[in-house]
Amino acid sequence: MAVSLEGDKVILVPYMKEHVPKYHQWMEDPVLLEATASEPLTLDQEYQMHLSWTQDPHKKTFILLDKDLVEGKFVHGDPYVEAMVGDVNIYMNDLDNPQLAEVEIMIAELKSRGKGLAKESVLMMMSHAVENYGINIFRAKIGKSNGPSLSLFRKLGFEDISYSEIFKEMTLELPVTKPKLEELQQLIGHVVRHT
Repeated sequence: MAVSLEGDKVILVPYMKEHVPKYHQWMEDPVLLEATASEPLTLDQEYQMHLSWTQDPHKKTFILLDKDLVEGKFVHGDPYVEAMVGDVNIYMNDLDNPQLAEVEIMIAELKSRGKGLAKESVLMMMSHAVENYGINIFRAKIGKSNGPSLSLFRKLGFEDISYSEIFKEMTLELPVTKPKLEELQQLIGHVVRHT
């Protein structure tokens, strides 16, 4: 089984089939569908999507567990569905630049928003991607109306590079400069890897 990453506030675990029903429930919310630019799926389609995600070498996804909601001591390989609050993904499918990854974050559970989980999760995913996949530039595509996500990525150092009038979405990028790499490497020191 893939690695789990434990930070101060969140634990990133592999997306398991046990997570699919709750994930599907989230994706029935029209607000989350719009914020994530997603289409509604049936539960069967969600299971098929899970399978394709876990088998695609160009996509990496983790389910976010809010550490405040994890019951008992964390054991790698257990799904902890009760603590699921969102997901973080990277897509490495830019044919012109294999070292570029698009990053996405979703905190689906209202009770876990505003706690810094998204920031920690994005930084953990970025450090994981630099360390394991040689990523040296990150991109985020965020709907113009998604103020909290735009604010988060800009605070992390992402800069606006373009706007799509058709999709009403900003594209932001962050090159992994030497100072940013050092910041991410410091973070790696605080992350516990479970295998």
